[in-house]
Amino acid sequence: MLRGALIGLGNVALHGHLAGWRRRRDVEIVGGTDSRPEQRAVLVAHAPGTRWYGTTTELLAEASLDFVDICTPPASHAPLIRSALERGLHVLCEKPLVGALDDLAPLARLAAKTGRVLYTVHNWHHAPIVRRTTELVCEGRIGRVNQVVWHTLRTRPAAVGDGHNGNWRVDPAVAGGGVLTDHGWHVFYVVQRWIGAPPVSVSATLERRRHLAWSVEDTASVRVTFAEATAEILLTWASDVRRNWAEVSGTAGVLELQDDTLVLKGDGVSADLAWACPPAMSDGSHHPDWFDAVVSEFLAEAIGTAPRGANLAEASLCVALEHCARESSRRGGREVALSEVLT
Repeated sequence: MLRGALIGLGNVALHGHLAGWRRRRDVEIVGGTDSRPEQRAVLVAHAPGTRWYGTTTELLAEASLDFVDICTPPASHAPLIRSALERGLHVLCEKPLVGALDDLAPLARLAAKTGRVLYTVHNWHHAPIVRRTTELVCEGRIGRVNQVVWHTLRTRPAAVGDGHNGNWRVDPAVAGGGVLTDHGWHVFYVVQRWIGAPPVSVSATLERRRHLAWSVEDTASVRVTFAEATAEILLTWASDVRRNWAEVSGTAGVLELQDDTLVLKGDGVSADLAWACPPAMSDGSHHPDWFDAVVSEFLAEAIGTAPRGANLAEASLCVALEHCARESSRRGGREVALSEVLT
């Protein structure tokens, strides 16, 4: 029985992660903490018997733990990860793992030095429609993937548990960035797996199309170039509709992801094939069912039944892609090579 604790008790922890942990028979969540004292009552209501700690320092010093699950806003991730690794704990962390390239390598080295797992919640791999798409791509049903187009359309950022002080997702000091940080991370790791090759360069334009008073972008248009493929990504909080849509084109066919329906389009002679893949990708923001597979993969690395490193490598790529996208936008949308930041 592994013992874990939640750091951060907002919506994703309470409605996404906690339910997944409680379905396990090999894990016990024994503690929790949040910077807001009022979340103590929320923890007791959602997980009776779980001990509340007033601060993360108290939790790490006093609780007998094997791992922590970090569900705080992005700006706090790097110092929390460091503190947990220094205590010899495995770390599961919500995306983005870190917001700055300079934070990544020291934490990866610390994880290696302590022999602990550093793992990011890449739950979109386990969305039914994404999982089925990945299966069909791996089976060669559309040949070699040479283009991906992805649209994430939202009318506003996801709500936060405590809205009294506004939404932290639009505060750059807390969130790190806007829609690119919030949604781009998921698209980056999913697209990378479908294309199956390392990206070469990034060009991007970050804008405030509707929410002009914000200090973060509400729209990001990103082009990721690979040796033999491209990914065209549109992310926005300024849409009139809430929808996810993607098209994965290959040398022998096309897969269209229509939110909750996957369509395989072939040579124009054979009839299209379609699969219902509920729930829709745009249905909610917590996705507790997708979290179960994340937990299984994290624990497999932690107990040594699976090799370590693939998830951390994906996370490292996501950090680099976001960095390059922001740099490209600062340069007026000019292409930025990944080699500039990965050397």
